[in-house]
Amino acid sequence: MDEKNIAYQYREYFQQPLSREEIRVMLKKLDLSAQDILRKRDKAYKENNLDAVTDEEKLIGYMSENPGLIQRPIGITDGKAVVGRPVENLLDL
Repeated sequence: MDEKNIAYQYREYFQQPLSREEIRVMLKKLDLSAQDILRKRDKAYKENNLDAVTDEEKLIGYMSENPGLIQRPIGITDGKAVVGRPVENLLDL
């Protein structure tokens, strides 16, 4: 994004975790479920046995409390969001 001179604001969500509402809004913009953006290799995923959790609100709660569970990077604009894997996806915003 720097190379393309695209303005952006970076948020370190380990220091500034997303609220449950911010996660809900992000998921809506992504048009994905919480399960779709879970990092299954994260320590908190295994510790909390999240493969057995199907309730969307419970997963959002875990994500809010354990930001490492959220795929990253995620680019968000007013109208949409994309998971930046591969990072070139961020250029589609």
